[in-house]
Amino acid sequence: MSPAEERLTRAAPRPAEGFTSETVTARGLRLHIRRRGVPATTEPAWVLLHGLAVSHRYLMPTAAALPGAVFVPDLPGFGLSEKTPRVLTTGQHADVLAAWMGTAGITTANILANSYGCQIAVELAIRRPDLTAALVLVGPTVDPAAPTSSAQIRRWSRDLLSEDPKQIPAMLTDFREAGPRRVLRTLKDAVTHRMARRIPLVSAPILVLRGQHDPIAPASWVEQAAALAHAGSTGEIPGSAHNAVTTGGTRVAALAAAFVRDPRLQPVNPLP
Repeated sequence: MSPAEERLTRAAPRPAEGFTSETVTARGLRLHIRRRGVPATTEPAWVLLHGLAVSHRYLMPTAAALPGAVFVPDLPGFGLSEKTPRVLTTGQHADVLAAWMGTAGITTANILANSYGCQIAVELAIRRPDLTAALVLVGPTVDPAAPTSSAQIRRWSRDLLSEDPKQIPAMLTDFREAGPRRVLRTLKDAVTHRMARRIPLVSAPILVLRGQHDPIAPASWVEQAAALAHAGSTGEIPGSAHNAVTTGGTRVAALAAAFVRDPRLQPVNPLP
């Protein structure tokens, strides 16, 4: 991360680089939203979804590089959103997001997600195809070749060796805010959610990206996920690991923006 990107990850709830924070209620839950701009009627907004045990913070380098209106919610129980007594399932997270999008006036969006957020994005696209113009899935979980909590934890441990250590303060804050119980319960739900069975049910085009050194979403799984889509493409972020949305945010945003502009939906940066 650059110094400016690092500052942006720590800015909320203060305004920074056009982004402000707001608290809204959806399905009775208080959500913190980091946002820039207002939804337009001429083009989809961007909605970014974070992964397990993290928050809007690590998505901000990508959010800042995207064009137009950008919304980065903290999922219920994570970041600055309400700490719900119950731990929501993947489908329940999708339902809350759909309710929030309705109250925010977001009639359609390009959904860009990382890690566990990709599973929520897929569920949102299945349940509410009217809200989903396109999906950009960065390092999607769960690879069918590692379908258990222990396997995912092992891969996550390997990934830490390749991540930028500048992320550590934000990651520790996010983990403390979520709490180990919520993180482990959500992980248990994540590994029971079968992405390989759900992706074919999505009608929107899908771009699947991975960091070059990502052990959580290996190239074989990224290629499989894209092949399962009705209209799928793949791409790779050089030098990044699983958190490519943090360490390669400018490149992720450029590939995502190019993908949603291309009516032919050709691969924008195929895997080697």
